[in-house]
Amino acid sequence: MDASTEELRRAHDVLADLYVERLAGLLESMPIERALLDLFSELTLAAGLGAEVGDIGCGTGRLEPYLASRGLSPRGLDLSPGMIEVARRDHPAFSFEVADLRALPLSTASLAGVVCWYSLIFLAPPDRTVAFAELARVLRPGGYLVTAFKDGGGQHRRTGRSSGLGVEFDSYWLSTQQMLDLAAGAGFELTFQGSRPPEGTEGCPQGYLLLRKA
Repeated sequence: MDASTEELRRAHDVLADLYVERLAGLLESMPIERALLDLFSELTLAAGLGAEVGDIGCGTGRLEPYLASRGLSPRGLDLSPGMIEVARRDHPAFSFEVADLRALPLSTASLAGVVCWYSLIFLAPPDRTVAFAELARVLRPGGYLVTAFKDGGGQHRRTGRSSGLGVEFDSYWLSTQQMLDLAAGAGFELTFQGSRPPEGTEGCPQGYLLLRKA
């Protein structure tokens, strides 16, 4: 494992319980995010490819109950063992495992859908094409990928210092066009594109894409 990835993993091990505290109940106050997850769920089930979806970069597992309430069968994967430990503790009804987005422990065409909720923002430039290819590999043809991300100008940022827990790690705020180009290169077609202005301490607009594997 390269040094940047190891730093990211260790930082999120430290941040796991803080994420639980800060993100608890947050989805209930975010109608745009819920609407996009609802659309993803409805289209995934309507495609007739099954209900199995992967929450890639699941963190604390907070999306699993919501996805299940929409008729899906989610499983969570995350780079951080600490995040997975917390997800298993707080959401024991669901399956969680440690995994690297660049080499997913999933069979080819094994999922009807994939969720990447702010998990693609940690991909360094050399890893992006590989990661999108992996997402396409594990999806069945006609399956959907939904992602939320920081809609910036492609800039690199050092993140984590504000937590006060002595951690820092790399993140990247890609533009919507950069995300679309990566998706197209992996064989995805655009179904829905959206954004919203920054709120509170958010430093840039939030971007949303719903993509279909051709």
